[in-house]
Amino acid sequence: MRNYEDLVAEAEQADVTGWDFSWLEGRATEERPPWGYARQLAVRLPKAMSALDLDTGGGEIVAGVPDLPGRMTVTEAWAPNAAKAGTNLGRRGVPVVRAGTDRLPFADATFDLVTSRHPVKPQWAEIARVLTDNGTYFAQHVGPGSAFELCEYFLGPLPEARRARDPRTEAEDADKAGLEVTQVQTARCRMEFYDVGAIVWTLRKCVWWVPDFAVDRYEGRLRAMHASMRDGEPFVAHSTRTLIEARRRPR
Repeated sequence: MRNYEDLVAEAEQADVTGWDFSWLEGRATEERPPWGYARQLAVRLPKAMSALDLDTGGGEIVAGVPDLPGRMTVTEAWAPNAAKAGTNLGRRGVPVVRAGTDRLPFADATFDLVTSRHPVKPQWAEIARVLTDNGTYFAQHVGPGSAFELCEYFLGPLPEARRARDPRTEAEDADKAGLEVTQVQTARCRMEFYDVGAIVWTLRKCVWWVPDFAVDRYEGRLRAMHASMRDGEPFVAHSTRTLIEARRRPR
């Protein structure tokens, strides 16, 4: 294994925009949920008349769908990701709208399908508002306590934060907003990190995991992690995922 300084320097210089995680190939692994979200999305999108993908990141998931509906739109709030989504989707004529989900800049009942892979925070009232009657919301959410072994390694115990993103609460909130939840599935998936550079790169990309992360600030913890990895012990965490589907009740 290369030395600590080289691994960290490489990770600090690498691009972290978009939702492409190929930089981690050979350096980290993550088990996938059993339902195959991207595969299901590729079946659903061509059947829609108009579709909206929320918090699209760099547009990688939508760009990977062979056939898109006649009207396909995506939103992304973070400028670097929005620019990358424009590159990935512009050639297919998909507009990228710079917007978060607090207030979507679309008229009521605009889309018969709204999707999202790992939305920052689903705003159920807005999702229900832009969906047509009987329209569908189909998404894969981050579940409760996802990757918290890694977060708590740096931040210490986070008991309150572990209770966020509970799928039961999300389903209740969706129902209150006018959506009938038709399916909820959950999964807990093993993650393994094999070098400290993979940790640094991931925390630069997923900035909400350790909000105050900086290599200098956490050098002691990073060096201890590097020593364990150098001895052949990967850092193990678990991601949690929720697959949720809901139908817009008629107004």
